[in-house]
Amino acid sequence: MYQGMRFAKWGLGLFIFGVFLTFGIVAHYCVGARWPTGELFMQNITLWWACPWTLSVAAVQAGGLGMVAPGLTLMLAGRFSSRNAGAGSSAALWLCIVGLLGVFAIGYPGYFVFDAVWPAFYYAPVVTGKNVWLLAQAFFMAVYFAGILLAFNAARHALDAVAGDAELRRAA
Repeated sequence: MYQGMRFAKWGLGLFIFGVFLTFGIVAHYCVGARWPTGELFMQNITLWWACPWTLSVAAVQAGGLGMVAPGLTLMLAGRFSSRNAGAGSSAALWLCIVGLLGVFAIGYPGYFVFDAVWPAFYYAPVVTGKNVWLLAQAFFMAVYFAGILLAFNAARHALDAVAGDAELRRAA
């Protein structure tokens, strides 16, 4: 139950952090692009929606809410099972946290580092800079995905324990 609580708390906290990050996107829309947007950027506008941080903010928000589901499942299973629901999901929690904070670090403040190395990489686009930036975010999304799969497995086993306890009570 404790691991479930930690998943739910961190998930809600990261979701709220993502909501806070949305203010940066609003500020970007108010100020406008730092670099001129070219024809190729305009052809790809539906993917990017004109702000480089949209992907990382969406990943943090969705990932945070994604952590709440196994967290609440583990908490609920812990109430109805005599077994230790969610044991061993500590690695899952930290993979999820590192994954989402890594996506944020690369996608949001990291954007300015990449822009210093490859000026206008997002708007021109400079293919090498854009691909390295996106692949770095994808790496941390994969770290999160590994964590959420471990959390899913822990939640699945916790629910199996609830079902097993129910069968034992019914047989008694």
